[in-house]
Amino acid sequence: MTSFHIQPILPEQDEDMANIILAVGREFGAVGEGFGPGDAEVTQMSHHYPLPHSRYYTATLQGRVVGGGGIAPFAGSRETCELRKLFLLPEVRGKGIGRALAETCLRFARQAGYRYCYLDTLQSMQAAIGLYQSLGFRKLDHPLEGVVHHGCDVWMLKRL
Repeated sequence: MTSFHIQPILPEQDEDMANIILAVGREFGAVGEGFGPGDAEVTQMSHHYPLPHSRYYTATLQGRVVGGGGIAPFAGSRETCELRKLFLLPEVRGKGIGRALAETCLRFARQAGYRYCYLDTLQSMQAAIGLYQSLGFRKLDHPLEGVVHHGCDVWMLKRL
């Protein structure tokens, strides 16, 4: 596989990333309110992850945006962040790009001073859940207080 590149999102990548998030959301039934692809930020990801406490990254392959993922405070917390909107095009899954994005996000989270990282996802996203578990996330019995994605049915937490 040709090597991929990970970098903080650029404004000119917003549309590509929005299209990926919406397409993957449809693929897994995460459509409408209560799911990440329905969040208002999706159309302008580059504007919703301001430093120093949040960052959104894109992965490009041969100059084409193929996925992304980000870190932001969870419910305004300075102790707990959230791994957000880690989505990849189907044709690049299983090639290490998702792992590299997640590791980049977690590295940023540690540097930003977070102690925990939370995420929510869907049971149907088994490959993603396996990735998160391999990175040290553990499943929770219920979402953390303050969750906005009420359509999700898997909640996970990692100590950083």
